[in-house]
Amino acid sequence: MPANALVRQVLANELKAENEDHSHWMFRLQSESPDGTTQVEEVVQTKNGDLKRPIMINGRELTAEAQQQADQRIQQLIHNPGALRKSAKEKNEDAARGQRLLQMLPNAFLFSYGERRGDIVQLNFEPDPHFPPHTREAQVFHAMEGTVWLDTKQNRLAHISGHLSREVKFGGGLFGHLDKGGVFDVQQAEVAPGYWELTFLNVQMKGKALFFKTIGTQQKFSKSDFKLMPDDLTIAQAAEILRKASAHPQPVHKVSR
Repeated sequence: MPANALVRQVLANELKAENEDHSHWMFRLQSESPDGTTQVEEVVQTKNGDLKRPIMINGRELTAEAQQQADQRIQQLIHNPGALRKSAKEKNEDAARGQRLLQMLPNAFLFSYGERRGDIVQLNFEPDPHFPPHTREAQVFHAMEGTVWLDTKQNRLAHISGHLSREVKFGGGLFGHLDKGGVFDVQQAEVAPGYWELTFLNVQMKGKALFFKTIGTQQKFSKSDFKLMPDDLTIAQAAEILRKASAHPQPVHKVSR
């Protein structure tokens, strides 16, 4: 199969699976901010938003005072969940943007075969010079070169990484720009039979152009220890799950990529 045809086939299934998957999860989120601060949080997803509770900062467990503050923030969200709903709305909007970029992928790039690891196939990509990027997101995406890894057995996107091969300016730089050399790396995996979730994200861009409300130009995190949650879970029930988890914490294992 031609490389571009394979990408089109896998991404069509990827988008279909994403649209049909309404599952909610509990997982461990390990993040690193641009200033080097690291944080580990337990996260429980609900239909009304994601509830988080920090368990470690810079490799150290929370003090009693910090734990009390975390509990107070959760209680505030239970009684005033507006902030959770706002973040859930932004998350859904970003997911829609991400799907539009995936839809663009087979048309905007030229693909060629790389190596193969069992059912996982590597494809290298570069911009198709004949593709017209009509949005700012498309302009940034189309300036990328990189690699995708496809699971050809389940027809899912396992890994995509790339770098900006040139500087991108909007309105001659008046409305923002991103410097050449910026990188991104996104991975997902099957966390339970039939369920695929984002497990790693690393974006390191320099410039001023923010299209995703929940993803910054410099951001790095990993997710692990997924547990499926009930679809009708309330925020109060999610808070109780986090409370019990904090009372019996599991060892923290560093997830490296």
